[in-house]
Amino acid sequence: MPTVHANPEYQMQIKLPAPPDYPTEVVPDEYTAVIHGTFESRKQDLLAHIQRNPAPNNTKMAYYELARWAAGGAPHEGVFHAAMDFIDARKDCSDFVLHSILRLLYQFDEEDQRSKIKDSPQQSIFNLQSLFSRAQTTVLNFKYWPEEAGVDSMCFWTENHHILFTSAAYLAGQLYPDAVFANSGQTGKEKMEKAHQRILRWLDFRFYTGFNEWLSHVYYDEDITALLSLVDFCQDDEIVRKSTMILDLLLLDMALNSFKGVFGSTHGRSYENTKKWASNEGTIDITKLMFGMGQYSGFDNMSAINLALSTNYTMPPVIEAIAHDLARPEMETKQRASIKLAEAEKWGIFKDGEAQPFPFEDAMFLLQFEAYIHPRTVNSFLSMLDEYRWWENGFFYEFEPYKKVLPLMRTLHITKPFARYFEWDFCRNTREEVNTYTYRTPDYMLSCAQDYRPGMGGDQHQIWQATLGADAVCFTTHPAKVQGVSPNYWAGSGQLPRAVQHKNVVICIYNLHRKPALNVPTKLFYTHAWFPKDQFDEVVEKQEWLFARKGDGYLALRSQRPFYWKTGNPEDYHTDLIANDAEDVNRELVAPGDSNIWICEMGRRDVDGEFGEFVERVATAVIQFNGVNVSYHSPSQGRLEFGWKAPFTQNGQPIQVYGYPRYDNPYVQAEFAPDEIVVNAGDNYLKLDWPSMTRDLEKPT
Repeated sequence: MPTVHANPEYQMQIKLPAPPDYPTEVVPDEYTAVIHGTFESRKQDLLAHIQRNPAPNNTKMAYYELARWAAGGAPHEGVFHAAMDFIDARKDCSDFVLHSILRLLYQFDEEDQRSKIKDSPQQSIFNLQSLFSRAQTTVLNFKYWPEEAGVDSMCFWTENHHILFTSAAYLAGQLYPDAVFANSGQTGKEKMEKAHQRILRWLDFRFYTGFNEWLSHVYYDEDITALLSLVDFCQDDEIVRKSTMILDLLLLDMALNSFKGVFGSTHGRSYENTKKWASNEGTIDITKLMFGMGQYSGFDNMSAINLALSTNYTMPPVIEAIAHDLARPEMETKQRASIKLAEAEKWGIFKDGEAQPFPFEDAMFLLQFEAYIHPRTVNSFLSMLDEYRWWENGFFYEFEPYKKVLPLMRTLHITKPFARYFEWDFCRNTREEVNTYTYRTPDYMLSCAQDYRPGMGGDQHQIWQATLGADAVCFTTHPAKVQGVSPNYWAGSGQLPRAVQHKNVVICIYNLHRKPALNVPTKLFYTHAWFPKDQFDEVVEKQEWLFARKGDGYLALRSQRPFYWKTGNPEDYHTDLIANDAEDVNRELVAPGDSNIWICEMGRRDVDGEFGEFVERVATAVIQFNGVNVSYHSPSQGRLEFGWKAPFTQNGQPIQVYGYPRYDNPYVQAEFAPDEIVVNAGDNYLKLDWPSMTRDLEKPT
């Protein structure tokens, strides 16, 4: 069985020449950890930065031309046509691109732009009528949902794609209510009706249960873009109000779980480059625009531009105040997100049966959790492979050899036992309920997904991370394989650890098993840590501990098993299976063994004194390993005990790692599945009341 990822071509082919004076060389922006400017000044900085740079060659490039056009520059017509070529070919992530064309049609009035071009010698003269006519054709011909005609390899179902496709369908229908959409035969009004309830259901779940792609520094970019399209252009008051409130919560998540512009928390979905290097985060442009820290990287972002171009959304000041509250000595944030699939009925989602008919709407909704060959969803998913011709979808092509076997298994009523037996392997994509914990100080941030699905296969989960600066980060994984799509060497995990955190200490236990697997069998029996020596100011090894300092922030890392540095010399390696990537030299620690315990303790000058004092205290602390159990006498937190099957305790008292509220931190306390969320930071205030759809920024007197 496959890991559910495709590897399509994401670059666009520009066929028309650039306008005169179009930039050809990249002028990089600099990362800043110091708060600067106001939203308006930062917005102008972003637009000026875009004017100096060519659009990046990825799925986000058309947004840069919209920004260039809005700022009075000459947009590259070829970029828009390349974007529409991409959409018309129905490539994966066409929904990302489609929202740029919808914004073009809604926000950039053809006659108004014609006047601007006529009156401005800086503007290039191109065929506006042809551009807008083609944009209309692209929108009317697109495939907006898997039930519509055509075979393709687009991903409709994950959390971010779900709202991107449904919001695009609604806005396209609203734009052309009486037109007949060629691919579906639906009128625009009919398309709106179908998308309306899908959008509201998605919004309801996000308010009550958060994001199953939790704290993702990749896919929050996509969510924000879809929501801004609705806030700016949708004419349905309920959708607009609720989308605005979910935008607030997305940015609140980022403010609570970022450190000086780096969204360096645990993540439900993350990739190798985004974990290692902050400039590759899909959200770092947002943090610089909205919070005044970060970088206009242009690497893989579209929502910062949409925030800058938005006509209807303004971030509540309380969220910026939280992001700026960096002098607070310590800040604990506990959050719960997503749901347990075993409780699906509680949330109004169907019970999967052995036979049809069953509700495809519910089945599609559950695929947001990426539950494919899951005991809960396997039968509905197999029917969807038939119904939507997904056997030919690039994301599911590896199911093709099982096309005859799987339906036969369903007939024999053995699909659920089969899925249950291989659940650890088949369901590595699945993201169920998670309890996240983030501890932030003025000098570092530490974050963890508490005791999340230990022993299960992992996919793109980032379970824990220590962050001391833009690229001064540390985390561990169990490599799934040396190369290939995630899970791979750094992205995700072959098997998830049992990891917990209390304030400034993380204990992460790996206990690798040899259970049968058809998807990603375990072949690599070691764990490793990303520890980039060159990104810290000082690195010390003492008493089997590894220490690092960045500014006034300190990090200590200990492995139960002996570790060694990746040097680039194959003779130094424990096994020839280790990837020979030059980027990892002197940045990777490898600990051979099918089990291991990693401990990370953080410190800072104002609390722990000089770096040498911190090193001495931690290095001489009592620590006892017993198989997959540990007792660590932390200099800051006392006796911490934890094991693969043992509870997490502090001085003999249990530490809660489950059942967190929706939010629990100094600014906002809200029970899970709340009807209202109230945020306070000084004189700044925000109250979101979901049943009444009210958003109040005035603190009661």
